[in-house]
Amino acid sequence: MLNNNLQTLMVSMIMAVGVTLSGCDSTKEDAQNPEASAASTSEQSAADTSTQTTPTKTADLDGATAQQGIPVKYEVASWSAAPVDPLTVDALDDIKSTFGKVVSTDENSLDYASNSASKYRFMDTDAPYLDLIDSEKYLELGWYYANPTDSKKEKELSQNHAKKSYMLARQLMGDEGGKLIADMLGGQIIKNKTVGGQKIELAKCEFYSCMLVLNKADAQTDNS
Repeated sequence: MLNNNLQTLMVSMIMAVGVTLSGCDSTKEDAQNPEASAASTSEQSAADTSTQTTPTKTADLDGATAQQGIPVKYEVASWSAAPVDPLTVDALDDIKSTFGKVVSTDENSLDYASNSASKYRFMDTDAPYLDLIDSEKYLELGWYYANPTDSKKEKELSQNHAKKSYMLARQLMGDEGGKLIADMLGGQIIKNKTVGGQKIELAKCEFYSCMLVLNKADAQTDNS
């Protein structure tokens, strides 16, 4: 029994000495090659930093992209400034003639103030519109105001509508009427102002639409 205990003790001591020597050898190797140890540590640190700082690409969840287009240019300065035949707001047939051929008529329409009126359309239903609305109190010009992302054809029609409105405004209000259209196309909103002897109830171009509303009552003062 004693011999067995001594044998077991000796084996344990031998194993402990082996582990100690192995640890010493490893420490000695690190001490003899400090550059290799430092390089290993540096590589690990760089890898950790790269993992932390590399940005993660975020997917476009809705897949949408902002539409961009070319705004419509209205070269009003180059439009004809030749003399025109003056018209009054009651000369409906002559006014319609300036806009062209009437495609359809709605006798049960409403004017700017929701009064009974007649609407004259000069374009097909599915085309950018050009309208006249006539009532006892108001004469209204309305046309499609093209968006930058519209097609080339839609933009051309919008420009043509603006040119016709420019000509009609000059017939009704002289050169001041032409300037009024230019101001509208430039983003100005005109309200309750007398222009060229006509009372302007509202004139503006926004949200795909231009509208010029003339009050048929004779203007006595300039409310600008």
